[in-house]
Amino acid sequence: MSPTEPGAAGERGARLLLAALVTALFVFLLWLRVTGFGALDQTALFYVGLPALLAVLVVLFARPRSAVGIALAVLTVALLLAGPLLGEGMVCLVIAAPLLYGVTALVAWFLVRVTGSGDDRSSHVLVVLPLLVLLTAEGIGGFSLLPREGRGEGGRVVAAGPEHVAAALAEPPEYDEPEALFLRSVPFPTPVEAAGEGLEPGDTRHVTFTDRRVLRPCAEPEPRHMELEVAESHTHAYGGRVVFTVTDDTAFDRWMRMHGAEVVWERSATGGTRLDWTLEYERTFEPSWYFGPVQAYAADRAAAYLADTFAEAALGRAALEQAQGER
Repeated sequence: MSPTEPGAAGERGARLLLAALVTALFVFLLWLRVTGFGALDQTALFYVGLPALLAVLVVLFARPRSAVGIALAVLTVALLLAGPLLGEGMVCLVIAAPLLYGVTALVAWFLVRVTGSGDDRSSHVLVVLPLLVLLTAEGIGGFSLLPREGRGEGGRVVAAGPEHVAAALAEPPEYDEPEALFLRSVPFPTPVEAAGEGLEPGDTRHVTFTDRRVLRPCAEPEPRHMELEVAESHTHAYGGRVVFTVTDDTAFDRWMRMHGAEVVWERSATGGTRLDWTLEYERTFEPSWYFGPVQAYAADRAAAYLADTFAEAALGRAALEQAQGER
């Protein structure tokens, strides 16, 4: 077939249309990133509605040989273009990638089944369309299918006494790279250092995190931190419980609202001390059925990371005390 034949012209037209769609999506993402309009990049409209719309446009107008394949290809290009624009939102983009691909493939497949058949499939559309509208409405006007409040829990038994754990908790820790693959693979903000000491009510902590990169010409990286204050404290010879309240947070404010943390330690019957951390937060991303479990998993890994961090500090104190006693 020569380039001038109708088939070739149709193929060129389809490619031009796909290029226009990708360009439009790129401009839209850039606009959302720069303006932050309505916090739409935190709603289900962004993570479900956008790929669904993309799939609809590709299937109805591009008419490729494989609608699902070309829709996924266009989404891949769009994600590659969007990554540098989203900055800190790249974290959510990485986490949301399975959702984006799943919605795109499902909607494209469904539309091919409906539009590619001579049968009357309008009843299917009447069923699926309201469901899609419901799913994309999460986050608009505060609507959410699942509760926003969440907890992250993690702990371990450390071969040190309760007094060593209490001493470690009373001082700023030394942060290492997280061992959890999820925390290392996704570019979350990571703690660098902390200041503040004490376990009495009113004592504070200032935790510094890695800087945030800003999408502005000649813009300097923005520092991130979290301020905490001891709200409750009960300690005794066999353990204790301390509750921290988050008073300021510029580290995780784009992903979740951190409310506070609770740490409990108690002498273990099998030896050593059981140390448990609990993080209280509010989910700010939709859809809830996807980001709810993902954020809960991330919070669990973060709580376990804190337990490991202070357990290592307690072990160091116990070893130092033993070495001094042997002199």
